[in-house]
Amino acid sequence: MIRYSTSMRKRVLFCLLCALPALFGQCRSTTVAQPARTDPPVSRHVRGVWLTNVGSQVLGTSAGIRQAVKTCRQSGINHIFVVMWNKGRTLYPSAVMKNTFGIEIDESLQGRDPLRELLDAAHADSIKVYAWMEYGFAAENNGFGEHILRMKPQWAALGQDGKVVVKNGFKWMNALDPEVQDFMLSLLKEVATNYPDLDGIQGDDRLPALPTECGYNPAVLAAYKQETGGSMPTDPKTDVAWVNWRANRLNGFAKRLYTELKAIRPTLQIAMAPSIYPFAKTEYLQDWPTWVQNGWVDLISPQIYRYNIDAYRNELTKITTQQISADKRRLLVPGVLLKVGSYKPDESFLQAMINENRRQQLNGEVFFYYEGLTEQPRFFNTYFTY
Repeated sequence: MIRYSTSMRKRVLFCLLCALPALFGQCRSTTVAQPARTDPPVSRHVRGVWLTNVGSQVLGTSAGIRQAVKTCRQSGINHIFVVMWNKGRTLYPSAVMKNTFGIEIDESLQGRDPLRELLDAAHADSIKVYAWMEYGFAAENNGFGEHILRMKPQWAALGQDGKVVVKNGFKWMNALDPEVQDFMLSLLKEVATNYPDLDGIQGDDRLPALPTECGYNPAVLAAYKQETGGSMPTDPKTDVAWVNWRANRLNGFAKRLYTELKAIRPTLQIAMAPSIYPFAKTEYLQDWPTWVQNGWVDLISPQIYRYNIDAYRNELTKITTQQISADKRRLLVPGVLLKVGSYKPDESFLQAMINENRRQQLNGEVFFYYEGLTEQPRFFNTYFTY
């Protein structure tokens, strides 16, 4: 049996006491350590989502915006198309709107800049941001935005009966009027200039667009008569020459929009999300295949909102084989319906639509809309692999 001197025992006890804090500290850190957040890799293809202020509270607070960015990143989303113009208001502080209509920003957002907040949060998480000008040339929806045509009645789009055209609840500005076009372009230029780190802007089925029922303003009819040797339009939808003339006027605006925004910032991406064709043209004078073919758009996302895979495949195939040439297919990023009202596609249908995109060699899509991400958790846990 080994006997230790009193001094030796004290030294051993001292060493043990000195080691205890380190040992217990190591145990504590092992017990309470949290796993690091793991996000999927960022795809080099467009994996987008529309972020709205209808049916969503995200933009209402800075915290909501930060949480949405986190959810997008964890879901494999790398592009956010955020609404910045609807109900006759901007969702960013606008000098153009303040000077023209006295409303600087949507009243619920007064004192904030949601676009700036989103840009900062999204860019920190490798997500691009596009300003989605949702309402385009639609001034008002069910009373929201009534100030525009009340203060600028000369901007109203008139139908055959001489009254302001209302279609699907939307009251329209005359998109063929140069003054109205200048106003819309001033909003787009303001966004491009005030946010130099903005990745892009996006129009949709209301920009550039005008219901086919419109175009009966005296100045428009006079221009048509002069340019066609005295012809006057007959039916707004079946008179092919009249439809084409108005669609070509909007084509001219699409070209102008692209050219003038690129002059401000060549790297700014110009995206469009029109209705499917030919419905887009016959109902809203949107001849978007011409925009694509002439290079007036960097990204095109037709809204292929269908409720079964056969219908979705049929529309997508028409686009890829008849409406967009092979050399422009890289610009095609289909709009996919993820949620509207209480509807959402079941997981198998959602997967089938993405599989069809990949089968047709399309490597991206944009989902309508953000709130559906959390309702399809299994799909978006692995979406980054598709």
